[in-house]
Amino acid sequence: MTDYSQQVLPGEGADDYARYMRTDALLALQRRPDQVVHRDELLFQVVHQSTELWLKLACAELGEATDRIASGELDTAARLVGRASLSVQLVTGQLEMMRHLSPWDFQTIRTVLGHGSGADSPGWRGIRWHGRRIGQVFASLVARCGTDLVEVYRAEADSAERRLAEALIDWDERVSLWRASHYKMATRILGHGSVGTQGNAVDSLAKLVTYRFFPELWRVRGELTDTGPMGGRPAGVST
Repeated sequence: MTDYSQQVLPGEGADDYARYMRTDALLALQRRPDQVVHRDELLFQVVHQSTELWLKLACAELGEATDRIASGELDTAARLVGRASLSVQLVTGQLEMMRHLSPWDFQTIRTVLGHGSGADSPGWRGIRWHGRRIGQVFASLVARCGTDLVEVYRAEADSAERRLAEALIDWDERVSLWRASHYKMATRILGHGSVGTQGNAVDSLAKLVTYRFFPELWRVRGELTDTGPMGGRPAGVST
């Protein structure tokens, strides 16, 4: 009879869950109560450390999706991009925790951050790199196959090309929504016109919201609007 109370995995930890998940090391990554200058350092670190984990997953999914596009496996690539997008959606959602951080309390936490800044996040650096790379590979696929993206959308039948294009649009939008939420969070805590830990203006984050990884896919939407049955935007409709 199997004794499930016995550990079978090697490594440190009281049980196999701790050994596989490395919970002892994971839960020791935050500053101890005797080290913190404010109790909300735990909130601040958990939000940012978990963000790095989700972005590590997103980068892995995007990296494999890029390879699948190059090998012509478009539906598999679309599913992987969808998983990366969900990772960013979860990262965006957990910014809600930062609403519980008082602007004045953050000023105390800020004293122990040194020059640490989200601009140095390895996760977001990876997201930018992988986002550009998958965009380049997708553009190469379109050029190599002579694909007319406008016609892909006009076609009544669904296709792998359209599913992948929509997955990429969703990814672009998810990153933009995170940027918008992050900007609003930063201004909520620091205020407009303030500077971050590396001397960058907080309001400069607003410029990043409009960045697009796949501008050609957004241009397709404009062309579909301009050449549609209504012939562009009707008078009186604002953007």
